[in-house]
Amino acid sequence: MDYQQSRAYIRDAEQYGSVLGLANMKELMSRLGNPQDDSRYIHIAGTNGKGSVIAYLYTVLTEAGYHVGRYISPTIYSYRERMEAGGRKVSRDKFAGYITRISNVINEMTAEGLPHPTPFEIETAAAFLFFQEEKCDLVLLEVGMGGDMDATNIIKAPLLAVIVSISPDHQGFLGNTLSEIAEKKAGIIKHGCEAVTVVQQPEVRKVLTDTCNREKVPLHIADRNEARVVEADCFGQKFCYQEETYEISLAGAYQTENAVLALKTLELLENRGLPTTIAQRKQGLKHTCWGGRFTVLGKEPLFIVDGAHNPGAADMLAASIRRYFAGRNIYYIMGVFRDKDYRTVIEKTHSYAGKILTIQTPDNPRALPAEELAETVKEYHSDVEAMKSISAAVDRVYELAAPEDVILAFGSLSFIGELTKIVQNKERIKS
Repeated sequence: MDYQQSRAYIRDAEQYGSVLGLANMKELMSRLGNPQDDSRYIHIAGTNGKGSVIAYLYTVLTEAGYHVGRYISPTIYSYRERMEAGGRKVSRDKFAGYITRISNVINEMTAEGLPHPTPFEIETAAAFLFFQEEKCDLVLLEVGMGGDMDATNIIKAPLLAVIVSISPDHQGFLGNTLSEIAEKKAGIIKHGCEAVTVVQQPEVRKVLTDTCNREKVPLHIADRNEARVVEADCFGQKFCYQEETYEISLAGAYQTENAVLALKTLELLENRGLPTTIAQRKQGLKHTCWGGRFTVLGKEPLFIVDGAHNPGAADMLAASIRRYFAGRNIYYIMGVFRDKDYRTVIEKTHSYAGKILTIQTPDNPRALPAEELAETVKEYHSDVEAMKSISAAVDRVYELAAPEDVILAFGSLSFIGELTKIVQNKERIKS
């Protein structure tokens, strides 16, 4: 099959549903020759910050001369961003070849009465084939959801298990308490690795500590309080950590914590045969780009997109608003999935907005219609307007906002790619 046919094949796999557990994924990978066993991994789980931490590590390690693979989801600008190595996305031809090979194995499995793998299992299998072929020195592997039963967790013990900040999300799948959610995410911690995390809520810290004790794994803490921010605005920040000054181009009050976690991870890699110098770390952090995370798209008015889509991310967004935009007139564009805790996101962010425009994220059955979102927002905020499309929302907000105002578009990551293109076109016309 060609690239478009391979994408359609993955979409069609939605109809078969899913089976709880890793047995089917293990069967699929076994029939493919277990390519996942040929790579070394840093496995990253948690709620908010996985992508940013991976972006920092990927840039530093690549600049240090290592051939590094990266597997992430969801993606914003290109489907093929989910698997890349050495700074290059998987090619269309290679991806189609992997899916063709996988589909032949799946045909054998279903003919024997075994369940059809899910889209994420298929994509993850393709990623393992890609990294095997690339002969990566190291692969940065992002958990799709949870940890213990995630398709990525068929790997043997990683070099490092990295746990970013944990907060409520996907409660229908992961549990209703922080402890239950942490139990799932701690499932990537295996005997033979080391674990590193940020300062967590007490109940989360207990779960991680208990898991590490059970697996005889050392647990390291990257403490954001050891870093001191010396300069910060919505275009980036500088901070001091362990008597060194680092500069990052990623804004957002939470990015210092993500950067400190990445630096702690790099320190631990020293003992795992992958050293980096302080100079390489500084350069890598400075050059790291990660779109859609408090990213500036325009300056007059200031137009920022952010992927705040759950309560924890909403707290971080609110902290960034207070830090950078106190006293400014702010407009929101919001779009969410109906299966997210969007009501709490609204509760945590509505008070900073002068006016809120709602949209429906396109081409996704999980998307909440703009009108339904607007009705919920009206319970908290009096000035709300439902828009028929992303482009209509962008046109409307540019009509309303003065050059000194701020526009924040946030919610689901799924609409940020399209919105970014629309705003960038408008900014080009303006200039």
